[in-house]
Amino acid sequence: MRPTARFLGVFLTVTLLLASFATQAFAKNPNCSDVGGAILTNVGGFGQIDSHLTTLGIATGDLKGAIGVEIQGINSSSTVFTVQHHWVTDTGETLTIDQAQAKGMFVASGLLAITEYKFHLSGGTGRFANATGDLSAIGELDFNTGNAILRYSGQVCSSAQEKRDGKD
Repeated sequence: MRPTARFLGVFLTVTLLLASFATQAFAKNPNCSDVGGAILTNVGGFGQIDSHLTTLGIATGDLKGAIGVEIQGINSSSTVFTVQHHWVTDTGETLTIDQAQAKGMFVASGLLAITEYKFHLSGGTGRFANATGDLSAIGELDFNTGNAILRYSGQVCSSAQEKRDGKD
């Protein structure tokens, strides 16, 4: 093989390799961060709001702080819950979470496995003022003891303007 052809082959291989790395780097939104943690609450934690049951507890991980959930509706088989979150981080910022549905199935008497729970962050205060995000959780609610534990994960994105202003 001639040296020129060999050089061209190596050059082409290196160029394609670098291009594939660059594509992956540019594909990821630099204004977004992966988040995760756990939610531990007590069913009935702060009584009832407009005759709706509540939970009260803590969130750990990237969004750690206090969390309460108002259970606004339950389907007839008690496996789909319409909920409204009330979330305040340890630094005093609030998270605005859209109304969500937690879906599950009973795995034992009074024990509900949460199998699908997607929720959307649509802002808040402080560094979350213009943030958006999609998160999901799995876990269980034990109606026998009143305990609930969930594992959440997802992505939170801040606006590009906040990054430029140094607010992140």
